[in-house]
Amino acid sequence: MLINSREILNKCRDLKIAIPSANFIDLNSIRAYIRAAEDYKLPLIVAYAQSHKNLISLEEAAIIGKFYAEKSKVPIVLHLDHGEDIETVFKAIDLGFTSVMIDASNKAFRENILITKKVVDYAHKYNVTVESELGHVGANDTSESNEINESIYTEVEDVIEFVSSTKVDSLAVSIGTAHGLYKGIPKLNFERLKEISNSVDIPLVLHGGSSTGDKNLNKCVKNGISKINIYTDFITAAHKDILNSKTNNYAEMNQVAESSFINVLKHYYHVFDTIMFK
Repeated sequence: MLINSREILNKCRDLKIAIPSANFIDLNSIRAYIRAAEDYKLPLIVAYAQSHKNLISLEEAAIIGKFYAEKSKVPIVLHLDHGEDIETVFKAIDLGFTSVMIDASNKAFRENILITKKVVDYAHKYNVTVESELGHVGANDTSESNEINESIYTEVEDVIEFVSSTKVDSLAVSIGTAHGLYKGIPKLNFERLKEISNSVDIPLVLHGGSSTGDKNLNKCVKNGISKINIYTDFITAAHKDILNSKTNNYAEMNQVAESSFINVLKHYYHVFDTIMFK
């Protein structure tokens, strides 16, 4: 069934567990994710990132996402990940996405508030939930150290004002993770996470979950994270398994990839303690 994220995220916050948000880029990936969710009888957030528009369009993602979510036996949220501009976010809402992220984290604080509030006001008219980002989660595709490139930590005082001013439903925070591949294990600021979690009563989101390490991620969940975004780990696992399969058959490669996606998602259901969602 297709739902928005409000009830699920609030329940995750209460239970101190987290739900995975899995980025899909085609039919194979979304089918695999939902199959894993149905196997475990657990909810799931399937997400389309605006940055993947060259792989799949927003319109295609809406059609595919709604089709598989509506026929699923478990609750599925169709989420726009990292919406880069108001026009795209509004279009996603109009196309039937049930949850959207407006990412104005690269803007000045006051501008981020104004942009996010504008999205919240529009989305809530259609019972669509809104995620925003405060601080900035950078990229870490090449660093061999544990330093996070281009990341800006989220400040507690900013969180309090931002949530109060925007009425956003969930907030992505920056505590030391980064998008992409790590060549080391990141150093996360768990103390900052605890301070943020204690300062507001909305669910918190962690971006850049891939390669962060199971212990780190579980500790994030225990300290206030209710949703964790995963993408790179799915692609890395599928690529590795396809190479190991030594097949050149396209259909067989798709089957291997789907199996990889399922295994990775089931693994993270355990790491995030989502299996306790009942």
